[in-house]
Amino acid sequence: MLSTVLSIFLSIFTPPVDYEISLAGNFGEPRPNHFHGGLDIRTDGVEGKHIYAIADGYVSRITVGLDGFGNAVYITHPTGQTSVYCHLKSFSPRIKAALRRYQYRHETSVADARLSPMEVPVAQGQFIALSGNTGHSTAPHLHLEVHDTRTWNMLDPYKFLNEFIEDTVPPQAHAFMAIPQGGTFNGSSNKSQISNLKSQLTAWGAVGFSVWADDYMQGAYNHYGIHETILYVDGKIAFHSVVDDIPVRLNRMVNAWGDYNHWQHYRTWYMKSYIEPGNTLGCLQADAHRGIIQFNEERDYHLEYVLRDFKGNEAHYPFIVKGDPSAAASIASPKQGRLEGSSLRWNRTNSYSRPGMQLIVPYGYVAADAPLRPIVKHQPDTYSDAYQFSPSSLPLMSDAELSIYARRNMGTDVVDTFDPSKLYITNENGRFLGGEFQNGWVKGRVRELSGLYEVAYDDQPPTVNPISLSGDRLLLSVTDSGSGIASWTATVDGRFVVFDAIEKSSTYACELRESWLRRSSKSHQLKFMVTDNRQNTNTWEANFTY
Repeated sequence: MLSTVLSIFLSIFTPPVDYEISLAGNFGEPRPNHFHGGLDIRTDGVEGKHIYAIADGYVSRITVGLDGFGNAVYITHPTGQTSVYCHLKSFSPRIKAALRRYQYRHETSVADARLSPMEVPVAQGQFIALSGNTGHSTAPHLHLEVHDTRTWNMLDPYKFLNEFIEDTVPPQAHAFMAIPQGGTFNGSSNKSQISNLKSQLTAWGAVGFSVWADDYMQGAYNHYGIHETILYVDGKIAFHSVVDDIPVRLNRMVNAWGDYNHWQHYRTWYMKSYIEPGNTLGCLQADAHRGIIQFNEERDYHLEYVLRDFKGNEAHYPFIVKGDPSAAASIASPKQGRLEGSSLRWNRTNSYSRPGMQLIVPYGYVAADAPLRPIVKHQPDTYSDAYQFSPSSLPLMSDAELSIYARRNMGTDVVDTFDPSKLYITNENGRFLGGEFQNGWVKGRVRELSGLYEVAYDDQPPTVNPISLSGDRLLLSVTDSGSGIASWTATVDGRFVVFDAIEKSSTYACELRESWLRRSSKSHQLKFMVTDNRQNTNTWEANFTY
């Protein structure tokens, strides 16, 4: 009976494309600072493939330029899920019309349109968009996500499209890593790569393990994340992960599950088969020791990795580790959790101060204790010194609070026009990180402690230059060399018109045929107003004939 109900449930969903599905990426792949939240479906390297709704429902949201998704459509289904179609080139006429109605009703070009169930209902298999390459996309494809509508947890779309995806190839492990947690492995207290499971392996004390592995599919050269990982010790499960349900708020926990430092150096993900004390991912389960193996008997320990994909294809990797106390006696292993110098503690709020700087990292923002190795770059001729807290990448689970003292003595001409509201915190790449000025300090937020942070000043507005003011499309080039563009709006003859920001360019376009304006060969006045992140505004005006 249960299998019948499940079969009926899954049959509600059909593919979003009208050709055989081939994946460029799967759900849950570890990536820096996030899990891959959906399936990347190939579109033969081109844009313009027809995209269809995978089930009955209604368009609940249309976004343009948000969250790296580019143009995206959200469809809410009566079964409790919401499917999201991303990186689209364009929308179907009905969806595009709903988007334009929202933009003109709210007089906004940046779109996050929330729709009611009756505005744009859709049926399973109905055309909704053309595939594209918008947003944070490096090649044309469809990024498909499925969320639990109530919790907004990311769900594996494979669960709903399983029968439409062929896969007979099992996962493959490339290497394993032993990571002593106060114990030793092969006579060392340092982490050690294991490339040959048949070699003689010894350990004593507490040791964790990790695995570098990929999944594969026939007919594709891509590699994918591992759906399920099990580590057995003497026939009992020490660690078990099933990557099929991930809360969005825990996306950055991927850095704690994976060996992030190793990825930074070698671009390969070793995923830990134990749970760091501050890692709260529900898809990870472990024994009473958090998956860390206690080698405290002089005997052979029988370990086995089982890797499994969503189709049930699996690979087995058994190996033996001999408990051997002899190496431990000659090695002074550091006590677990003890770090030299300053450090971030996973189980408390951390406050770190130096003259001219304060960093506050709240509880839960690191999954394990981490060292701080701060560097101050003295810059007497700028608005502040520059501060770095780690020489290697140290990402946090969420935004920490960074305050830097701002100097005003930058020269007489600057002091005379100094406006503290124009100050902000930036990094070595010039990225705007916000900032509020109070009592001489600029307070902003950071998520990566290896950046080089300082105070910057921006009192210059963005620039606007015309590209084309003829035909059915108005084109402008809009750039900003300081804090970056925050918002823009435009009017024709005093009445609002939409200007779309063209992806991966500095071009902004107004489609006159989609506006209220009708061709009459008359002269019209265009006014374009753009504001940066420090509230510097440029109002640009020109006449055009339409």
